[in-house]
Amino acid sequence: MATPPSLDFEIDEEAPASSLLYTFGGAAPVASVVPGTVISTRTRDAFAGALSTPGQLPSQVVDSRFLNPQTGPFFVEGAQPGDSVAVHFVDIVPRGAWGVSATVPFFGALTSTPETATLQPPLPELSWFYELDVPGGTVRYQAQQSNLTLDLPLDPMHGTVGVAPPLHEVRSSLAPGRWGGNMDSREIRRGSTVYLGVNVEGALLSFGDGHARQSEGETCGVAIECAMDSVIIVELLRGTYTDWPRIEDDDFWMTTGSARPLEDAFRIAHLEMVRWMSELLEISVMDSYQLVTQTVLTPVANAVDTAYTVVCKMPKTFLPPVTAMQGMHGRLRATTTR
Repeated sequence: MATPPSLDFEIDEEAPASSLLYTFGGAAPVASVVPGTVISTRTRDAFAGALSTPGQLPSQVVDSRFLNPQTGPFFVEGAQPGDSVAVHFVDIVPRGAWGVSATVPFFGALTSTPETATLQPPLPELSWFYELDVPGGTVRYQAQQSNLTLDLPLDPMHGTVGVAPPLHEVRSSLAPGRWGGNMDSREIRRGSTVYLGVNVEGALLSFGDGHARQSEGETCGVAIECAMDSVIIVELLRGTYTDWPRIEDDDFWMTTGSARPLEDAFRIAHLEMVRWMSELLEISVMDSYQLVTQTVLTPVANAVDTAYTVVCKMPKTFLPPVTAMQGMHGRLRATTTR
């Protein structure tokens, strides 16, 4: 069997934050890849390395214009509007021995924000540094204002993965939408495949925002942020367009929706699942609506970004054997598990 093409893409660890990529769309590709390429690369953490010493606070060292740097964009050869790219995450491994989280003034689910302004001061600004034991599979939580230490399971993921938006738009890497972006879904982990509709020639795929672990919802707005060594496979589904990002792993088919208010994100994710199951199972939309109502799980990926993201998960075990998305996830999994 032929060896798949590969690309080892090096990032400049010393590059200043101002020189990195902070958008989806609006940037020239850094490399061109053919479908099926295995990309081994690195990502910078969400603070681009600026928050690196215990005791530092984001407001002291972080320029808010330079958050969530992306690796890419990669030009996928042959990708045209109306297609979808499949991004399979082969491996996601924290690169260093630490990760960091923080409370940021007027950002997070339990504080006033510019969108929900109230007459009160921000919550205290604090930072938490986590020891990462990658071989042991743990992250160490150390309370800042209390006496508590816990070893939590390491669960690496990427908060961002996306393509260039439609209509020549350029979107911040802090925002999620139809193009993907900052969805902050824990489902984007090793072994999962993300499907993204292509809006411009070459798709212009980027990803980043590594998290050593994160809650559903990313409550304070900052996960355990860390740089990652990641391996992905990029494939192309010609003639199949994905309106909103889909995710597939060995156990679930998943749809996403990103919007404010949260109920609209819920509606988008569930509407996409109803449509998908109607097509996949060859049943009416109303029958699919009923099936979805009785079977799916609905984690909130994030309740803190410029738009909130909800994921709708359909367990594969409930359904008869069917093939979705041209069987792409199964083929990619077979490639990586031989």
